[in-house]
Amino acid sequence: MEEMKSRKDVEVQYTWDLSDLFADDGAFEQAIEEVRPKIKGFNEEYSGNLHSPTTAIEAIQEYKSILESLVPIGNYANLKLSSDQGDENAQKLDGMASNISTYFNSESSFLTSELIQKEEAFLEEVKSEAPQFLHFIDELLKNKPYQLDPKVEKALASYSPVFNGPYSLYLKTKLLDIDFGTFSANGKEYPLSYLSFEGELEGHEDVEVRRNAFRAFSDTLSEYQHTAAGTYDLQLKQEKTTSDLRGFDSVIDYLLHEQDVDQSLYHRQIDMIMSDLAPHMRRYAKLLKRVHGLDEMKYEDLKVSLDPASEPEISVEDSRQYINDALKVMGDDYLNMVNRAYDERWIDFVKNKGKSTGAFCASPYGSHPFILISWTSLMTEVFVLAHELGHAGHFHNANREQNIFDARSSMYFVEAPSTMNEMLMANHLLENSEDPKFKRWVISSIISRTYYHNCVTHLLEAAYQREVYKKVDAKENISAGDLNMLKRNVIEEFWGDDVSITEGAELTWMRQPHYYMGLYPYTYSAGLTIATAMSKRVLNEGQPAVDDWLKVLKAGGTKTPVELAKMAGVDITTEQPLRDTIDYIGELVDELEQLTDQIEG
Repeated sequence: MEEMKSRKDVEVQYTWDLSDLFADDGAFEQAIEEVRPKIKGFNEEYSGNLHSPTTAIEAIQEYKSILESLVPIGNYANLKLSSDQGDENAQKLDGMASNISTYFNSESSFLTSELIQKEEAFLEEVKSEAPQFLHFIDELLKNKPYQLDPKVEKALASYSPVFNGPYSLYLKTKLLDIDFGTFSANGKEYPLSYLSFEGELEGHEDVEVRRNAFRAFSDTLSEYQHTAAGTYDLQLKQEKTTSDLRGFDSVIDYLLHEQDVDQSLYHRQIDMIMSDLAPHMRRYAKLLKRVHGLDEMKYEDLKVSLDPASEPEISVEDSRQYINDALKVMGDDYLNMVNRAYDERWIDFVKNKGKSTGAFCASPYGSHPFILISWTSLMTEVFVLAHELGHAGHFHNANREQNIFDARSSMYFVEAPSTMNEMLMANHLLENSEDPKFKRWVISSIISRTYYHNCVTHLLEAAYQREVYKKVDAKENISAGDLNMLKRNVIEEFWGDDVSITEGAELTWMRQPHYYMGLYPYTYSAGLTIATAMSKRVLNEGQPAVDDWLKVLKAGGTKTPVELAKMAGVDITTEQPLRDTIDYIGELVDELEQLTDQIEG
């Protein structure tokens, strides 16, 4: 295993090209200098002067224009930093972007405060004369009961960098300060890092490599657990204070408010997974143990592939054909976006020191998506890339159809288009192979990557997160010991006696950035529930179902998650879609057991 390269040493052709945002850092800095006086002028012209609906519309229009000019600034800085957290120049640019964003939030906070204080007739006239701002006004009205005094709102806006501080500290500790060194297995030394562990070693087919990597990784994490817990506790205190200030009954209510869903959808997703999915996943764990001849099924064995030898190696170039073949059902416009992503370097494939872990898709309004991934040349990465291209396809469509206020869908829905693409990829691979070993690998990938990742990893995060917020609402302090205990309890409840929970498994809470993003973890399974139902419709109905889905993608944030799912023919106000998803996972495990009997027989 090679040492991780520095960013300056990687192949440029496999990095993203940020010049579509700004030609260079100088152009970025020039954009900040140009927008600053516009922000100042906006405040001077409209603060205290929203006397008529016409003036209010003009103010909203100018606010929208400035917001659009800030989007590339924030994204350019964030993407630079994501590709190398240790790059001091990128850190400087990120600070500049943060400062101008804070200045804008502070100087423009009057707009929301003053509009909310207007009579309903005034706001209705604004909506009537400027229907493009209907959802902007409706969002204001939704937040009206929780709005604070204008001076307080301005002060809170000015403190936004402080509120973002815990997440920034988390990333610095995770990606810059922690040195995992090396570990030994089978008489060899292996370099260890976040990227190498989560990209390759966590699921390594050699049991000694896999388990020793887990031991070394966990032991190093444990040395930083108190710093990590203290950083997370700052985040929790900030959320609790804001929740109380705004008058919410609980932190969970506060965080669900902006998702446009109620607690019933939130709790159902967690409770049913814990009770109904667990038996299927325990069967899958037993199958892994049997196929790999393990004396004991340990927590660190759960990510190993059922049949690593049947997983093809895939180059970046070869991945394009798989992606095109799987997603061609989405139509020419969608495929054009996919191919532009390859041709125009929207995707950052390389692995390098300081690069953010995992994968994500940024979709700046007015530009095109940018995807971060760390390519390992394993077929699994094709699923990851299909997932991120699902985000890209969603916001590529929504950004073209909607204004900047209406383009982003609720966090509850945001993972549906991404997981939908994973399902399309799996369906394509299964349809085009009769090899029982490859079919078994594909189905096990659907379970171990698509469903395990979204319905187990993230739902166990969500179940743990829910317990954390219960303590926060009870005004209890959170220590590393508390977090370890809560995480271990959730893992043990889910896996029961079928998996031995090794010491260090509880430290998984240190690995995820999602805890700094509100109630994000549970939305993965919510999205996959919608995607499972939708992918079945596409398989059974073809073009009419695709047409419905494309309309959903174009709707962006103009509808609630319940309404968007309904457009796709899925009723998430009932438990049926989730129950169907869990039953489908059970059928996949059944098929894996049958294929394994056939292969071994």
